[in-house]
Amino acid sequence: MLKMMNRKIVLYISMSFDGFIADHHHRVAWIEGEDHSHSGDYGYGDFIKTIDTVILGSHTYQQIITELSPDEWVYQGLTSYVLTHKEFTDTEDIKFVNEHISVLIAKLKRQEGKDIWICGGADIVNQCIKNNLIDEYHITIVPIILGKGIRLFHDDNFLIKLKWKETKQENGLLECSYVRR
Repeated sequence: MLKMMNRKIVLYISMSFDGFIADHHHRVAWIEGEDHSHSGDYGYGDFIKTIDTVILGSHTYQQIITELSPDEWVYQGLTSYVLTHKEFTDTEDIKFVNEHISVLIAKLKRQEGKDIWICGGADIVNQCIKNNLIDEYHITIVPIILGKGIRLFHDDNFLIKLKWKETKQENGLLECSYVRR
């Protein structure tokens, strides 16, 4: 059942214990639990059922199509919006937009649909934070200290108070969920 104009903006992302979403080579291969043979999906299957729209930046898009899933678009069946200044040709599932994140989100929230996922990267996340656009934060902490890389949160964000929703643990990964107060 689709929600009418009550769509939530959800950040769903993993970060290292010390706050990085990618290592210093911009890679994410380190995102795994303690047991390498673990076959669970860390709640992703349940989460993906609640959304129909994905917002990501051009760096995240490029990482997906060149490194993570070069043969198949991983969000097939969902509408993906890639924020970019470059010229690309839209596909059935992927729309390339050159507009401010708050303008795009305002348009999407006026449409019927499920929740909207802020997928990454850090620049998109922090633009959303600076404009107070995120309704729910689902941050999975990966048991690794990277030391350097791409930080999830920028230093110049302002205060946003959150309320704890739930915490889940699977294979050493800890998903912390909060809603905006």
